[in-house]
This record gives sequence, C-alpha cells and structure tokens, in this order.
Amino acid sequence: MEKILLRSEAITKRFPLPRKERKPGRTSLLAVDHVSLSIRKGEIYALLGPNGAGKTTSLRMIGSLIAPDEGSIFYENRNINEDLKGYRSKIGFLTAELKQDGFFTPDYLFDFMSELHGIPREVAKERKEMLFQEFGILPFRDKKIDALSSGMKQKASLALALVNDPELIIFDEPTNGLDILGAKAVEDFLRSLRDKGRTILLSTHIFSLVEKLCDRVGILLEGRLAVEGSLEEVRGGGTLEESFFSLLGERRDA
Repeated sequence: MEKILLRSEAITKRFPLPRKERKPGRTSLLAVDHVSLSIRKGEIYALLGPNGAGKTTSLRMIGSLIAPDEGSIFYENRNINEDLKGYRSKIGFLTAELKQDGFFTPDYLFDFMSELHGIPREVAKERKEMLFQEFGILPFRDKKIDALSSGMKQKASLALALVNDPELIIFDEPTNGLDILGAKAVEDFLRSLRDKGRTILLSTHIFSLVEKLCDRVGILLEGRLAVEGSLEEVRGGGTLEESFFSLLGERRDA
C-alpha cells in the first residue's frame, strides 16, 4: 500500500455571516464540516464538487493559509502546526484568490520568490528556464503581469507555485482561464510531476480532467466528504459524472 503523505482529521471551518444575514441561532456559515481525507505519496488526488461545496476552503486549510476551527492536518504523520515553516517549504499552492502584483514581471517575481525560499541562484535560474519553457512564458517573461492575458497570468501563477520544487502541489482549478492548448500543457505537466514522484492535490468541477488525470477522488457536497476512493471505485461501473449526480440527488432527497 502506498504511503499516506497527508491526511486531514475532521477539519471544520465556519465563517461569520454578514450582520444583515444573521438570524437567531445562525450567525455563521459552516463551509467545511468535519472533512477527513488522505492523500498518498505520488498520486494525483482530486476534490470534486459544485461551487460552494467547500473545495477552496479545504485547500486553503491544507495549504496552511487559514487554520481549521476544529480538526487537524498531518504531513508524514506529523501535525503541521508543529513546524509550519518546514511544512510550507515542502508545498506549492495555487489558488485564484492569490493575486500577483501587476506592476512586476514573471521573471522578477520568480527570482523574488526563489530568494524568499532560499534557493541558490543557479538552481533557481535553471528551474525558471525549465518552467517558463514548459508553460510558454519565455516570450512574456519581461512583460508586466497587468499586460498579460488571463491565460498567461494563470501560467505564470503555476510557475510561481512550483518555484521551490515542492513535494506536495496544491492547485485550486489549475486549468481555469486557459485555452485548449494551455489546459493540455498543464495536464501533461501534472502527469510529468507525478512521474517524478510528486504528489498533487487539486480541486475542480471538470469531470473530464479528473478522469484523465487523477488516481483517487473525493467528492465534496455541502461541506462534507460524500465519498472517497480510487477513480474506479467512485465511478462504480459508470462514468464519474453519473456517480456525482447520483450522489447529489441522494443528498437533496435526504
């Protein structure tokens, strides 16, 4: 059995409701409700769910951007709170909520992030050339972020998320905003990362992406993990889309 690299134990997150939306006994929104999942070393794991299911909030907790109100997260059987700096040095995180400063260029930002991570200049230079080539950023490396298309901004974000050559890569909608060619380049690169032994956790609502890329799947519905297992187990003999809407129908009928 593959080694469990990361697991969450009953992580829960609530957000205060705006004052106008509060009612007696209801002052907060339960975004993630006791989610326990496990990610194995060297696999691509997908969190699948509709908008508002809790995917991004779950990834933000796993990425240590926000702390769970309840529950714990373990990396290599160690609570991440015991050494947050060490944990963060081993992960790469990309979410649409993380914005780049539009005044700077991809080239400058990559060098800046490399320095923050303490990466030697020659290593950083080699890694930058490889990633910029992989994502087609080279012709745009010296253009300001504000001057780039949305797809090129996404590619630059992907490169920056990988600046420290992370062991665990967390992507929230990695192909969002990309055209067909850009999405294909990202898919191929994620496969190559898995082949190199990297572990990838991604959230998405795109069934075809999960079926092409992912080894295991967790389906989030209304903040809860409805099912988790291998792609074959979750599909249950049908398509992933059929399984998803069957679960969704059961939840709504309950």
